[in-house]
Amino acid sequence: MSRTATIERTTGETDVRLTLTLEGSGAGTRATGVGFLDHMLDLLARHGRIDLDVTVSGDLQTGAHHTAEDTAIVLGQALDAALGERVGIARYGSATAPMDEARASCAIDISGRPFTLFEADLPAGSTGGFEHELTEEFFRALANTAKLTLHLQVEAGSNAHHMIEAAFKAFARALRQAVAIDPDETGVPSTKGTLTG
Repeated sequence: MSRTATIERTTGETDVRLTLTLEGSGAGTRATGVGFLDHMLDLLARHGRIDLDVTVSGDLQTGAHHTAEDTAIVLGQALDAALGERVGIARYGSATAPMDEARASCAIDISGRPFTLFEADLPAGSTGGFEHELTEEFFRALANTAKLTLHLQVEAGSNAHHMIEAAFKAFARALRQAVAIDPDETGVPSTKGTLTG
């Protein structure tokens, strides 16, 4: 069974086209127009073992905000669609990822109830066209549309690149656990019988 989804979303600010396959290896191309965001999506795909193709055309003359947020919205929609009824998934995932002096921890529940707790003391500024405060916006938008309970904390670090990279790697590893098929789970892992909201 291949869990895959293709989502296209066009607004007055961005045009996003994304294809995702949960049983992957990190294959695909990421072209958002924001170099650092492409790099983070590369990490997410590789460490999450997700095949991911993303093409974005956005109003970068105003900054990367709309591109980052809309990419995350579509990524969350694709995750939601690829997971379907959530039958047989592990549901929970957690990971801690160091990146040199930085360290981040992530816990995910594919609960059907969107919630984000993001804790990070990121230095002000931008890296590769990506404003550091967009990290929280990205994960909040992704969790909302994928219907995840997401706890993500950058626990240590002084270099913003490393801190954000650690966050993306921790998220990817936790997501990989949560979406995995549990061979001992024959239904939806919930006493409610549903995880779709």
